[in-house]
Amino acid sequence: MRRVRSVLVRVGAAVAAALPAVVLRITGAEPGAPAAIAVFGVGVLAAALLLMWAAETARADLSGPLALALLAFIAVLPEYAVDLYFAYTAGRRPEYAAYAAANMTGANRMLVGVGWPLVALAAAVTARRGGTGGAIRLRAHRRIDVAFLGAAGAVAFVMPATREIAWWLGPVLIGWYAYYLFRVGRCAETDEEEPVGVPARLARLPAGPRRAATVAGFVLAAGVVLACAEPFATALVDAGTSLGVDRFLLVQWLAPLASEAPELIVAVVFAWRLRGDDGLGALLSSKVNQWTLLIGSLPLAHLAGGGGAALPLTERQVEEVLLTAAQTALAVVLLLDLRFAPWKAGLLLVLFGVQFALPGAGARTVLAWVYLGLAALLLVPRLRELGPSARALAGRVAGDPH
Repeated sequence: MRRVRSVLVRVGAAVAAALPAVVLRITGAEPGAPAAIAVFGVGVLAAALLLMWAAETARADLSGPLALALLAFIAVLPEYAVDLYFAYTAGRRPEYAAYAAANMTGANRMLVGVGWPLVALAAAVTARRGGTGGAIRLRAHRRIDVAFLGAAGAVAFVMPATREIAWWLGPVLIGWYAYYLFRVGRCAETDEEEPVGVPARLARLPAGPRRAATVAGFVLAAGVVLACAEPFATALVDAGTSLGVDRFLLVQWLAPLASEAPELIVAVVFAWRLRGDDGLGALLSSKVNQWTLLIGSLPLAHLAGGGGAALPLTERQVEEVLLTAAQTALAVVLLLDLRFAPWKAGLLLVLFGVQFALPGAGARTVLAWVYLGLAALLLVPRLRELGPSARALAGRVAGDPH
């Protein structure tokens, strides 16, 4: 009974947090931009939390790497809603194209530059308490994620080179993500770990009530996302104007912080409970779907909103996309050996922090070349990992050598 009460309290708190945003949207009330950011931002955060709980509970009925990939996709749906709104609106208001690029690059860089190091830190602290090694050792099937991310990352350099997100990237990247799901779905390895927190309690319910709770969570969260995405995105832009803050930076960092916080928290909890592979694996899969499905959807949303077939990039956006692609290249190289040691996490975190000390024009291009230079240097001792990674694209994964 105590466990049921605990679940009801936590779910009730999330619903209560989302309620003011839903009421504001239904009534049509328009608070000031800063207040709207707070109310609708909390709504997005609550929706993301409900999605995470529902998706984690669904793993009781879906096992294996495919379940983790689907979990990673579902967890970032609030991020998609905000970004696709910007891209769609850019069809009528071209200045919104900048915000679509800002949100996409901020989410991607935060995931790798902050999320991965947080998981590594939690894993290292827990390992030190238990007297084991501090590096996260990824299971062999994670090589599929790394390989697919590497291929998508290579294609991503087309965007800054052409100064646009071309329409043809849509079917290419969306198709690549579909092929990725196919490959991880056929992977023989399974993930047997139990969920944690609210999903752990829901997963113990009989099949009927458990599935009903899962569906209810998805439906409720989807309704909150639909209610909050547009006003939250609009409030970010309006707040920049009224407060004199760079609107690009608000959209780039504040929106992803709200939409991805629950996923980061769950990944850290996994690592804290000696499940570093699961924690980093979830964030790695999220990076794959954001670098494929999200980017591929942007030009299609722009076209649906009345814009051209390509989403144009200004000079600033070209720098941001180039930096994000370069960070991805280094991240892939660091994971080629399926080990994520603390020094790798520290490197990604330091480089992520450096960008905020280099606000000048062209500074991000210089930092991008630093990322690429480090990737080239660190690739040399890992060249032997390229063969197994290439074979992983066809679903052939050798046993974990570690």
